[in-house]
Amino acid sequence: MKIVADDKIPFLRGALEKFAEIKYLPGKDIRNEMIRDADALLIRTRTKCNEELLKDTSIRFIGTATIGFDHIDIHYCEKNNITWTNAPGCNSSSVQQYITAALLRISKDHHLNLEDKTLGIVGAGNVGSKVEKAAKALGMNVMLNDPPRERREGKKNFVLLGDILYNADIITVHVPLNIVGEDCTWHLFGEKSFKKMRKGTWFINTSRGEVVDTPAIKKALVNDKIRAVIDVWENEPDIDTDLMHLAFIATPHIAGYSTDGKANGTAMVVNSLARLFDLPLKNWYPQSVPVPSGTNIEIDCKRKSNTDIISEAVNRTYNIDQDDIRLRLGPKDFERHRGDYPLRREFTSYRVKLRSGNTVVKQKLRELGFRIS
Repeated sequence: MKIVADDKIPFLRGALEKFAEIKYLPGKDIRNEMIRDADALLIRTRTKCNEELLKDTSIRFIGTATIGFDHIDIHYCEKNNITWTNAPGCNSSSVQQYITAALLRISKDHHLNLEDKTLGIVGAGNVGSKVEKAAKALGMNVMLNDPPRERREGKKNFVLLGDILYNADIITVHVPLNIVGEDCTWHLFGEKSFKKMRKGTWFINTSRGEVVDTPAIKKALVNDKIRAVIDVWENEPDIDTDLMHLAFIATPHIAGYSTDGKANGTAMVVNSLARLFDLPLKNWYPQSVPVPSGTNIEIDCKRKSNTDIISEAVNRTYNIDQDDIRLRLGPKDFERHRGDYPLRREFTSYRVKLRSGNTVVKQKLRELGFRIS
């Protein structure tokens, strides 16, 4: 059996060598002639799996270790009996961590009481649902827009996108990139959308860059209509540096880049491949996921608000400023920032001990995923 794999998929080396010949290549450099005799292709978002890549190859399986799968031509795969899989929800807790850090940074720097604010969540799937849980732990009012879920579950828990545009103080986007169809999300947020937002609305995008029309969001930012936190960009890795400078927080598509999320994504595609090719692997998971120093967090709560305590705990797990600074100092190194991303573990890896902490803040930290001692 032959496998071609993106050389940046974490934890993959050593997992399948007993069962297959594996060639590791940079994802953006994988070409048709390199996979002619391969049975399986393991990728991330930088490999475009279309007819140009797949024609006249022996590929029977494509596994992307990512939530998104817009880089896979699923119709071509279905016509040519190529099984494909993604890793839904693999990094949902990582994005939750990123959004929580962003909200707390906005709150601190702009003196916003989050408990007075409404968060509009566009896309309430695996990621959006985790973000909803975090927002409620922070005391925010939440509005959900998710047409596919609304069709399945009814209108009770959902609102129209227009309701969010008009009424939310902060809007965060967690939709897949759909170029066509009933749930098309390509340029879902354009000039008309930004015009509907109230002046001062915050806009956060961690989904796909193409969900937002770049000239439109730049115009809204220049006119001080909105403020933005941007993790994903059109034309990655060649991002619009003017937009980067306009954003309050700008990061290199790493919201879902926790070490836990990476391990989960790799495990999901390895296990899917093992099932299809009947390999003797069951519930495979990386044997050793690195643990950072300082997983025991102790906080003196005297004279601190609940928000201050939560912010301190969150910042000890993830400092969003470092990712922002890294991108601004080297936007042309976008891919290197992603490929060499430092160790980052999610809230569940940390135990918090509060000195003089109240039961309310302890419960809020538990709801975010922290262990409390």
